Amino acid sequence: MMNLKEFLAERFQSKDKGKDKTENESQKNVFLFEKVFQKGLGLTGIILIIVLLSIFITLLISSTPSIKHLGIKFLYGKAWNPVTDEYGALPFLIGTLLTSLLALIISTPFALSTAIFLGEYYPEGIVSNIFKNIIELLASIPSVVYGFWGMVILVPIIRNLELKLHVLPYGVGILTSSIILAIMIIPYSVSLSRQVISMVPPTLKEGAYSLGATRFEVIKRIIIPHTRSGLFAAILLALGRALGETMAVTMLIGNSHYLPTSIFSPSNTMASVIANEFTEATGNVYLSVLIEMGLLLFVVTTLINISGRQIIKRYILH
Repeated sequence: MMNLKEFLAERFQSKDKGKDKTENESQKNVFLFEKVFQKGLGLTGIILIIVLLSIFITLLISSTPSIKHLGIKFLYGKAWNPVTDEYGALPFLIGTLLTSLLALIISTPFALSTAIFLGEYYPEGIVSNIFKNIIELLASIPSVVYGFWGMVILVPIIRNLELKLHVLPYGVGILTSSIILAIMIIPYSVSLSRQVISMVPPTLKEGAYSLGATRFEVIKRIIIPHTRSGLFAAILLALGRALGETMAVTMLIGNSHYLPTSIFSPSNTMASVIANEFTEATGNVYLSVLIEMGLLLFVVTTLINISGRQIIKRYILH
């Protein structure tokens, strides 16, 4: 007959075995979940790569007639005449880069100032909520609404400015479309910049304050250097948004096929010329040229993003 000591020892051993078995099963379940999650992330990345390559291959195949007809001349050509099948992308390439870069120059000071204001001065509270709602509202407004607002409000202002500067008073042009683009891309850079600024470790700022630094010095010497990679990434995101904008730019840029001579000149972007003429393209070469324009825009956007990431890695993170 089993005594009390043997009974208790056997009982506790069975409990320990059951506990170990339960822990092993939970570890197996966690490991299985992690493997499934990892495989799911990998599958999602592969799908995105396939979609990206599919878009590129589709554009490349559809651009074959244009590439055979024009060759490399398409990149530096200035003429645009569908009647004689003469096409050049240089005016539209320059118009795209000018409007996007000018919009970036206009928007960056406002975006960084707003991000610092929300991330450092008012990270929470009524003021922060009001500004956040306004920024989200700006991001949700359709581009055609921005275009109409620019035509009604901004074009007369620019026209009066051109009259004072003794410039041909078009009203529409690179400057007008760049200002609208700047307003449109501010929410994208503000959102990311604010999040990056709010993630600065409080110990760094408290250490600087304890040494007698002012708030301006903390922002200049602690926050901006610590978040410069994230701030540059936000600017790069805004630039990518500006390069692909179509409707508002189409309404305000003037739709001229000539090389711009100043920021007041009417011009065209690659996206706007596609939007304006795609439905009018009748010949195979004409349609293929517009698709090749989309391929060029795709390549330019990709190269700018790759270059920006390389700048972040080489000069900003070190």
